[in-house]
Amino acid sequence: MDDASASRGESPPPPHVVGVSLCDSAPLLWRMEDLRSVRAQGLVGALLGSLPRTPRQNGRLGRPLLLLPEEERLLREGHAAGALPARRQDGGGAELVVQVEQQQVEQQQEEQQQRSYEEQSVFALEDRKSALLRAMTSSHSGSGSGSESSDEALRSRLEDLDRSFTFPRSALAVQLSTARAGLSYCPEARAFLQADWPIREQNGRGCDARYQVFRDLRGRGFYLTSAGKFGGDFLVYPGDPLRFHAHFIAVCSSLDESVCLLDVLSVARLGSNVKKTVLLCSPGTDGRILYTSLQWSGMV
Repeated sequence: MDDASASRGESPPPPHVVGVSLCDSAPLLWRMEDLRSVRAQGLVGALLGSLPRTPRQNGRLGRPLLLLPEEERLLREGHAAGALPARRQDGGGAELVVQVEQQQVEQQQEEQQQRSYEEQSVFALEDRKSALLRAMTSSHSGSGSGSESSDEALRSRLEDLDRSFTFPRSALAVQLSTARAGLSYCPEARAFLQADWPIREQNGRGCDARYQVFRDLRGRGFYLTSAGKFGGDFLVYPGDPLRFHAHFIAVCSSLDESVCLLDVLSVARLGSNVKKTVLLCSPGTDGRILYTSLQWSGMV
């Protein structure tokens, strides 16, 4: 807030509230301003969608952004997230609106298919003419007959082709959409993916320990992502994951939880192979988090 606003007694602008779309119990972000907002807060998430121009690859992904349960809970506790309103899903005229939308979608599909059929018919006729022209030209050149008779025969065959050619609809090439328009016209899928806000939280001390560790590390300025493929709970980055490699693999457990020695050795060996330090993270009774680092030094 600038000095002029402060002198007038104006309140600072409210913080940006992230709109969360729920797919069953998975929190998804679709809007670009929401993605920029959570990234500015140091929350990474994971992109799930395909890019419109290159849909058949998974090297670069796009929206939506899937949040970790801990990221969604951190935003919710800070009053920085809310469920997006379900458009036209409630109210007396919802079913009528859905029917009208479905009719409009079907009509657009039929019109687009008819335009595509007409265009492909023109291209198919041109290809057939080109093939006929090549065949008759080569046959007349080989026989050595008169040019006037050959031209007249060719012209007659082309005219007959214009009158009798019909492009079969079974040969129509149909373009399959790779982007989903949404669920506003599909009540069955919408009901199947319906979820309540806030998102159903998993019970158990393990989930609570994960969130306490996540909140503490994020408060210290670290960036965190999922570490499922590394055998841990979180990958801990010293900065933005686009610029830094992860330095730690965080494994969360409560203080009174017993841990198998073989599991400790395996995760320590894995951390050594990927050049990362394993952190055993346990919330204490006083609210602080106890961290124990493990590094593989080999057998003596």
